Amino acid sequence: MLRSELVLGNGVVLPNRLAKAATSEQLADRHGAPTPQLIEAYRRLAHSGAGLLISGNVMVDGSALEARRNVVIEDDRHLPALRRWAAVTEGTDVRLLLQLSHAGRQTMRGVTVAGRKQDVVAPSAVPLSLGKALFRPPRALAESEIPAIVDRFARAASTAATAGFAGVQLHGAHGYLLNQFLSPLVNQRTDRWGGSLENRMRLLLEVVRAVRAATPDAFILAVKLNSADFQRGGFDADDALIVAKALEAEGVHLIEVSGGSYESTAMVTGRASTREREAYFLDFAEQFAKELTIPLMLSGGFRTGKGMIDALESGAVDLIGLARPITHDPDFPQRLLDGTTEASTVRPQTVGIKDVDNLLNSAWHQQQLARLGRGKPVHPTRKPVVALALAVLVALRDLVLVKGPFGRR
Repeated sequence: MLRSELVLGNGVVLPNRLAKAATSEQLADRHGAPTPQLIEAYRRLAHSGAGLLISGNVMVDGSALEARRNVVIEDDRHLPALRRWAAVTEGTDVRLLLQLSHAGRQTMRGVTVAGRKQDVVAPSAVPLSLGKALFRPPRALAESEIPAIVDRFARAASTAATAGFAGVQLHGAHGYLLNQFLSPLVNQRTDRWGGSLENRMRLLLEVVRAVRAATPDAFILAVKLNSADFQRGGFDADDALIVAKALEAEGVHLIEVSGGSYESTAMVTGRASTREREAYFLDFAEQFAKELTIPLMLSGGFRTGKGMIDALESGAVDLIGLARPITHDPDFPQRLLDGTTEASTVRPQTVGIKDVDNLLNSAWHQQQLARLGRGKPVHPTRKPVVALALAVLVALRDLVLVKGPFGRR
């Protein structure tokens, strides 16, 4: 089952049912260009056995980043480096998608590309509940500014197609800007971009249409969509199904089902599980599959071949997304396909403080990707305290040293 091909709606064939899900690499240079280290990491991942690779956040606005050292595509200035990145899959049947995103109000304080002033925007001026120390209160986008957001996504997708990437995934989940417009808690607008769900999903659908118009038919267009935000009064599963149906009608080729945001981290903790199963959001995927024909990708929580096969055989899932199992063991997908392993040995990294542990786990896996980019093997036995110390040191280095590389991890 894992080895079977998947044919997308535009005729593109994925060689198997395993995908490397998006992970934040933070390996761009200070101008937002892909570095040789990032490119080398993906060269290694192209031989992991996964038939589909999805990058971490590639931002469409250099003044609103998800994290330091995000790749940014605003025009074609980084096209040579982007072409080298896209070329890592040459000689394979692996497809590489760029995950396009705008952080909106989840722009961390002080994060921007070199020479740019930070501009934190959202559908409405609703601040994150996490406090002002990490995130500035956003300003509400003027209605006249919203078409420019649509254009940014279309321009980035067009540049990705020119560079040779197989497609893009629009990040409409995890509390980033497209998801913020979907949320009635964050989107309190009274114009045609807010209020009813039809209005709140308008930005996402406009972006989908603009990207389709700007890219070739063979270019894969995927969307990452929250099954729910898991906040009282927020975007819920009923809303998500309506949006998913609209995306299918617009000709999207693949939907990845996820959930949560910075304020409710279901995508990290798995709190969305309602049964004792590996996949965090499988219950939601099963609901979606009853009313959709578009292929669904499910990420979060998969650790065993049996769990993956069970999900595929349920008919609810067409593609299995793996993130931490791959950064822990880059050959894990291939060994699953070969039948030489049955389960990932990845385990949560913890120092016993919940909020610190969430950050620690992200940093630990980013450090493994950084090692791959330096041509080194992963370090699966790295101690959590060591990983945390390295993360702090690298962040301080990046704040102090305006020039130079991000640091050796």
